[in-house]
Amino acid sequence: MSELVDAHHHLWDTGVRDYPWMDGPWADPIRGRFDAARYTELIRPYGVRTSIVVQALQDVAETYDLLSVAADPVEADSAAADPVEGDAPGPVAGVVGWVDLTAPDVADRIAEVRASPSGRLLVGIRHLAQDEPDPAWLLRPDVLRGVEAVGAAGLVYDVLVRPPQATAALELARRLPEVSFVLDHAGKPDIAGGAWEPWAGWITALAALPNVTVKLSGLVTEAAPDWEPVGILPYARHVLDSFGADRVMYGSDWPVCTLAASYGQVFDLAREAVPAGDRDAVFGGTARRVYGLS
Repeated sequence: MSELVDAHHHLWDTGVRDYPWMDGPWADPIRGRFDAARYTELIRPYGVRTSIVVQALQDVAETYDLLSVAADPVEADSAAADPVEGDAPGPVAGVVGWVDLTAPDVADRIAEVRASPSGRLLVGIRHLAQDEPDPAWLLRPDVLRGVEAVGAAGLVYDVLVRPPQATAALELARRLPEVSFVLDHAGKPDIAGGAWEPWAGWITALAALPNVTVKLSGLVTEAAPDWEPVGILPYARHVLDSFGADRVMYGSDWPVCTLAASYGQVFDLAREAVPAGDRDAVFGGTARRVYGLS
């Protein structure tokens, strides 16, 4: 395969910022500093050289931080593989950030981020819609206007939903065919509960919309703690069968994935799910095209 892309991971330091969704002891393993140097060292044995880092906080300050990280080199002594003289380029090639989609001046806010020193690396916007009390939040008029502004700026909108928001997410993509949508974590199917429908039919309906692509990511954390590949692979393969490799991209969801699996286990599971002939697309080509990576 050509140079691989991890299309979905996070970077944070919970000693610097509070992440409200980490709301209990379950999150203790992912508290702390998960930075670009640590990520770079982790991914290199798997051939991953390029990545998309995704917001995890509803605060544009985090987006500016991620853009700065993306623009900065990684110290060579932190990258165990491929040592170089001085600093090495970091893996982050794009940032899916956050702006307030409901703000009346949302277009100006997007423009302001893009005009910042590292703003050229902004490739998309995401909101934690899965945490909104209103399951139809994505269809509010102010949100629709905000998502339209994302598309008008030439950016992708990453869709983060659980089953309660599935209907709204499908309708959003139908109403805004000019916007490029990326579904995160395959819509978080209830793998632990063994649920297949209505998720499978919903995936098929989304796949019928040419403006939607999907990330093969986050599935291990939706499975039972004692998960086995046999329980997850049918979900991954339904995504691939529905969308086709040219509209599916691999994402690790690190460090969240470490609640259920190591980076290597997630990577190997994705390789097992994806036929050899489709791996160039899923592990790189789709992400490069959809996010406009050079």
